[in-house]
Amino acid sequence: MQISAAVTRSAARPPVLETLELDDPRAHEVVVRVVASGICHTDLFAPLMYPLPAVLGHEGAGIVERVGSGVSKVRAGDRVVMTFGSCGGCALCLQGSPAYCEHGHHLQFGGSRDDGSKTLRQGSEAITGSFFQQSSFATYSLATERSVVKIPAAMPFEAAAPLGCGIQTGAGAVINNLRVRAGASIVIFGAGSVGLAAVMAARIVGANVIIAVDVNLERLELARSLGATAAIDARADDVVGRIRALTGGGAMYAFEAAGQVESISAAIECLRRKGVCAIATVPKMGEPYAQTLLPLLVGGKSLLSVLEGDSVPDLFIPQLADFYLAGQLPLDRLTTNYAFTDIAHALDDAHHAQGDQARLADGLMH
Repeated sequence: MQISAAVTRSAARPPVLETLELDDPRAHEVVVRVVASGICHTDLFAPLMYPLPAVLGHEGAGIVERVGSGVSKVRAGDRVVMTFGSCGGCALCLQGSPAYCEHGHHLQFGGSRDDGSKTLRQGSEAITGSFFQQSSFATYSLATERSVVKIPAAMPFEAAAPLGCGIQTGAGAVINNLRVRAGASIVIFGAGSVGLAAVMAARIVGANVIIAVDVNLERLELARSLGATAAIDARADDVVGRIRALTGGGAMYAFEAAGQVESISAAIECLRRKGVCAIATVPKMGEPYAQTLLPLLVGGKSLLSVLEGDSVPDLFIPQLADFYLAGQLPLDRLTTNYAFTDIAHALDDAHHAQGDQARLADGLMH
C-alpha cells in the first residue's frame, strides 16, 4: 500500500515527507493507521547510527487497519500503542523480560524484520524501516503482533503514543526496576519526559521525598507541580550535599535520566548506604570516561541499568493508561501537538527544548 512517510536521507538534514510503498502484513504482523507519534531522544540521534535512507519514529499510536493471518491479539478497528520489538522465544522473553530480548538490538536498530527483509521501498529503492519494529513517522506502520498493545477507548492517542517508550521507561524505572517503596526517598536527575514520568510514578507509589535535579528552571517548576517535593538546579554548588540534607543523610534511590557524566557521579554519591541507582542514559554517546566505583563498594550501593522500564508492555502499558485516566499521570502537561507536515519543526524543538514547558518533553504529531 502507498503511505506518506518522513524519510531521513542525511543525518545533517531533517526528514522530508515522501510517498513510499509499505509491504503487506505477514502472518504475525499488523498494519496500523498512525494517528499520533511521539518524539523520543532516540529519534534525534538515530540518524547517526541507523542505515539511511530511513523512516524513524517509535512511539506510535493509532487504529489497526489490517492484520496477518496468524494474528489473534488484535483486529481491525482496535486502538493500539506500538512499542519496542521482542522475539517472544528467547530465554529472557520467556522469563518475562522482553525489554532485554536477546534479539532486541536487531529488532530495534537492525532496520528490517527479524529475517532481514525490508518493509519499505520507493520504486526499486529499499528504504530502511522497522525502527523498533514500527517506524511510526508515517501515515501507516507495519508492526509485529508482539509490539502492539490495545488501549482504552477513552485514552487520547496524543497521550497514549509516548507510553510506548519514554513514559514507560521513566515510570517503569521507578515501579519495575527500582521498585520504590512507599515512604522512601528518590532523586531524579533530568526532568525531561523520562524524568518527569519517574517523578509522577514516584508520587503514585507513595515516595515521601521526591527530588528533581535539572539545569532548566522551567522543567524544575513543572516537576514540582507533578509531585516533586524539592527541586535542585544542577548548576548549584554542592548538589550532593543538598540532597543529603533533604534526605537525612542520603537518598534510598536515584534515577539518572540526564545523560551527563556529572549527573551519573552525583546519582551514585547522593545515595545512603545500600542505596540503589538506576541509569537510563549513556553519556558521551558511549565513549569511555573516568568513573570511580569506590562509592559503590564502600557503601554497599547498587547500580543497575534501565531499558524500556523493564516493561512487559501488554501488562504495563494498560496500567499506565489506567493511571492517566484516573488523573495520576497527567501526560497532557508534557506534550505539544504538531501537524505531521511540521515534523522538522517538532524535531528541532525536541532537540533544543525550545518554547513552553510542554515542549520540553515529547512532542506529538498527528
